[in-house]
Amino acid sequence: MSTPNSTLRAVRLGMLMSQDDFARAVREAGARAGQPNDASKRLVQRWESGETAIPRPVYARALEAVTGVPIESLGFVAPVPQMRVAHDGHGGHDLEGSPTGVPVGGTTAPQAAPRGNHSGIWLSTYEYFSSGRDATFTGKHYVVLLQHGNRLTGRSLPLGSLNPDSPLTVDLQVEGNIVTGTWTEQTAQDGYYRGARYFGALQLLVEPTGRRMAGKWVGFGKEFDVNTGPWSLTFQDADTGKATISKYNRAPE
Repeated sequence: MSTPNSTLRAVRLGMLMSQDDFARAVREAGARAGQPNDASKRLVQRWESGETAIPRPVYARALEAVTGVPIESLGFVAPVPQMRVAHDGHGGHDLEGSPTGVPVGGTTAPQAAPRGNHSGIWLSTYEYFSSGRDATFTGKHYVVLLQHGNRLTGRSLPLGSLNPDSPLTVDLQVEGNIVTGTWTEQTAQDGYYRGARYFGALQLLVEPTGRRMAGKWVGFGKEFDVNTGPWSLTFQDADTGKATISKYNRAPE
């Protein structure tokens, strides 16, 4: 049985696109690049159901253009990317691609059954120190989280960030009340970080109420130093329908 690609679905929902809209955007991206494709709603359904686990290169390039995310961060099978170091103390790397599902530490163990389902709209909040500005800043995003089995994937809403044009994605694994995985953020082209893409590891503990996860992020700075800071996810709404997503498609307070 195929494993559904909940990462791609979360990204699509985060972009407020139907499957038809997404297929049209993929076709238009291909046409702009001079590499036409025949993306259709049915093809998007095959991607999201896991029936097609590896898109052909012409589709992979169009998907990256539409989402602004490397193909290996969209839930598809892809080689491990090469990475280069970032140029600020924000944390993480400025990367060509992003690994997914990587544990913070330890060895891989059999997955336990997830305790509940964490799908819904969550408010992501993290703090980071910028060495270039010698100050601590807070990042906030409204994120659509989707859970399938033990895997939890998410994408921020287009306007649901304190920093415009700075999409955030997370790819996590749930083990009881422990949530572990990776994060990736694409900074705005006209912002302080000039479009750099950062990534790192993330580990959270789910509070007994199930309405909040809190823990730490980790990433690398420009001098190969390891940076870290607090990160939390606060539950907002279990519904991921169009009306609810539109409600949270705004900058957090």
